[in-house]
Amino acid sequence: MTGDPIEIVNLRREFGAFVAVDDLTLDIKRNSFTGLLGPNGAGKSTTLKILTNLIHATSGSAYLNGVDVVKNPREALADVGTVVETPEFYPYLTPRQTLKYIGEIIGMGSESIKCQTEEILEKVKMTEWGDKKLGTFSKGMRQRIALGQALLNDPKVIILDEPTSGLDPRGMAEMREILKNLRNDTNDLTILMSSHMMHEVSDLCDRVAMVNHGKLLVHDDIDIVKAYADYRGITVRMLQEPTPEVLDRIKQLDNVVDAQRNGGNEAIVKIKGGAMEQEKLFNDIHGLGIRIFSLSEIENSLETIYLDLIKESR
Repeated sequence: MTGDPIEIVNLRREFGAFVAVDDLTLDIKRNSFTGLLGPNGAGKSTTLKILTNLIHATSGSAYLNGVDVVKNPREALADVGTVVETPEFYPYLTPRQTLKYIGEIIGMGSESIKCQTEEILEKVKMTEWGDKKLGTFSKGMRQRIALGQALLNDPKVIILDEPTSGLDPRGMAEMREILKNLRNDTNDLTILMSSHMMHEVSDLCDRVAMVNHGKLLVHDDIDIVKAYADYRGITVRMLQEPTPEVLDRIKQLDNVVDAQRNGGNEAIVKIKGGAMEQEKLFNDIHGLGIRIFSLSEIENSLETIYLDLIKESR
């Protein structure tokens, strides 16, 4: 046991001959916002359902705040808010009535429910809709209420399964803004969110766990993961437009993986290595008699790393 609020140990889940989760071990650090990133069918939702005791693993264990979710689910989930399944609410209730009803079910006092309801409606940007019936709401609005009910009773851990899935662009933007504010405004909160959208994880999360075919590919701080690329991209600005012949000569240099024109007098050169190789590239290009105006490194995107890792895991 690591003492982290979420611990997954050698988790495996089989559906007949299909292995959805394959010996997955993962620890989620306290106060982190971790994105569980993978393509559809990678095992993300299955993992979160096991973690929240909606289904059982074939083998392995899952712990929330140090408590086994199978052996003692009530204690394990006591300080955890979840939005894992598609949210369903009584359509004739309002958001205020819904939060009151759920608060009573989980044993909150009436004053605490009343106070937290107003705070939560403000956090999820639903105050003006607090007395409207849920049956009239869009999917995006219902999703915000689902997030709101997960925030009842001030949980220290929140687990979200693709919270922007199926939303229109406006609904996605609103949900992401709410999650960003939640992360920035709360000091003691651990969030685990699954997603198949790389830009979403890159924008919201400080850590990422990439999975495919039920296996963990990488888990680390996003900035560290971005440094995993086997190559770095360099924008080379020349005094003259790079011709195909010039690009071919650059491709022959040491450590150069590729060189392509980027419009105007620019070329994108991919190299293996770090700062020393970048400095060598400058000198080598200069040695070819090619006049350079500047070199600048292109930051590796999470998408680049993700696609490379997915390709390797096939």
